[in-house]
Amino acid sequence: MTEDSQRNFRSVYYEKVGFRGVEEKKSLEILLKDDRLDTEKLCTFSQRFPLPSMYRALVWKVLLGILPPHHESHAKVMMYRKEQYLDVLHALKVVRFVSDATPQAEVYLRMYQLESGKLPRSPSFPLEPEDEVFLAIAKAMEEMVEDSVDCYWITRRFVNQLNTKYRDSLPQLPKAFEQYLNMEDGRLLTHLRMCSAAPKLPYDLWFKRCFAGCLPESSLQRVWDKVVSGSCKILVFVAVEILLTFKIKVMALNSAEKITKFLENIPQDSSDAIVSKAIDLWHKHCGTPVHSS
Repeated sequence: MTEDSQRNFRSVYYEKVGFRGVEEKKSLEILLKDDRLDTEKLCTFSQRFPLPSMYRALVWKVLLGILPPHHESHAKVMMYRKEQYLDVLHALKVVRFVSDATPQAEVYLRMYQLESGKLPRSPSFPLEPEDEVFLAIAKAMEEMVEDSVDCYWITRRFVNQLNTKYRDSLPQLPKAFEQYLNMEDGRLLTHLRMCSAAPKLPYDLWFKRCFAGCLPESSLQRVWDKVVSGSCKILVFVAVEILLTFKIKVMALNSAEKITKFLENIPQDSSDAIVSKAIDLWHKHCGTPVHSS
């Protein structure tokens, strides 16, 4: 038995007895013991496997550049990050933009606006579409990351990544979605087109908000592992898998409005299976990318 087949046999065995990911967790722990963390290898790991929840925040902070690769600098850098967080929060309280009663996600938004020079003149001004995106992502991130300082920095850098690294890729995702849906189930795409639903699908929810508010956070964090580590294309396959999972329901709906409304509020009980199948689909069509989008 070759080394690869032995490893595959062990993985299948672990999965059957309830220890799925035991080897992967050990591999990640070895990577995290290096004096200088290898971001390339951490990206590769995150692309191939789900991150164990106990290490997710640390890996995300390193991959998003919140923490440097050198271990010995982590405590000092996070101290600076916390000081900056508290200074910005204090400034917002002084100008009465936030108070102790302000929801945490909104606090993060106001901090982000202040630091990027986009704070409106009054908190009562209506939010811009980009603010709504930030808010949705911040609300989801709150459920994934316990520490408020970590949560703010991860949300901020995650959104910055969408606005910079993925700026040119995100507008192409609806076209890629149609392409891959056609490959998986042409009849379903034809139905969407006949109902004039294809251009009206909830692309902003899927691709701008990265499914925040659509999938429960316990499932969503496995998708965001891939986004953080370099692939926004995973979002396409989550969308495709949602359509494939609810094919019977979607095929029974005959108007764009009904289809869109259903897809904006899909049942939550299938989410884990949808994400697992979407990741399989992504690997099937794209191989195992290292960190290409």
